[in-house]
Amino acid sequence: MDPLIRFKDAHSKGIIPDDVFELTVKRFPIAIAGINRIEKASGIRYPVAYVEPSLVLTSPGQNSYEFGILFARTIPVLFDDKFQVVIQISAPLIAYGLRGTIHAILAHEFLHFLDMMRKISKMELLSDEISGNLFENVYSDETRLFEPRVVFKDRTLLNHITKKFPAGFRDFKLEDKVMKFWADKNLPKSNISLDANTVKLSAESLSKISLDPVFVSKIAQLEEKSSKIHKKRLY
Repeated sequence: MDPLIRFKDAHSKGIIPDDVFELTVKRFPIAIAGINRIEKASGIRYPVAYVEPSLVLTSPGQNSYEFGILFARTIPVLFDDKFQVVIQISAPLIAYGLRGTIHAILAHEFLHFLDMMRKISKMELLSDEISGNLFENVYSDETRLFEPRVVFKDRTLLNHITKKFPAGFRDFKLEDKVMKFWADKNLPKSNISLDANTVKLSAESLSKISLDPVFVSKIAQLEEKSSKIHKKRLY
């Protein structure tokens, strides 16, 4: 599908102004370059991705005044017994993010994708487990299973990830830009409560998912190498 289809539709309806539309479309090749870079560095195809025409905000609960910005999300979709993982990229990230930031966030979501597929291959992903690490108000790497240096053979990309995600993603300059040029201009916003943002995948649904054996084997190899690095850190 056209990754910009929802964004173009929002523009045609007058929801997205011309200047923001033109800027985002002009800068979208940065995201495409990032996806191509991740695929080359990992040897694994990137999931389907699309641009969400809104600023995605999240809070710990409905009554909380605190909020975080979700610049991208990894979303599992099960429709008519067909399983698909989709990476949702927020338009404000494309419009106002630096190249390194965009690539780092795309790479981070890719690691979430690999972790999800690992759990599915082992039938570990049940019911409403998917909330903590897939829909987070900060991008914490503390519980990440797959080590970036194991997955990505690209030193510059690894540097971007290391700088942006030392213990949780925060880019204050980007957040200020997004608030000034998007939120304060009353452009579209989506509000998501982390408490309610869960995906239901039953054991029966998981049993119907068929994965490429070569892909499963690749994930197992990455998991083993990552596990060895984690053990070295502990001991």
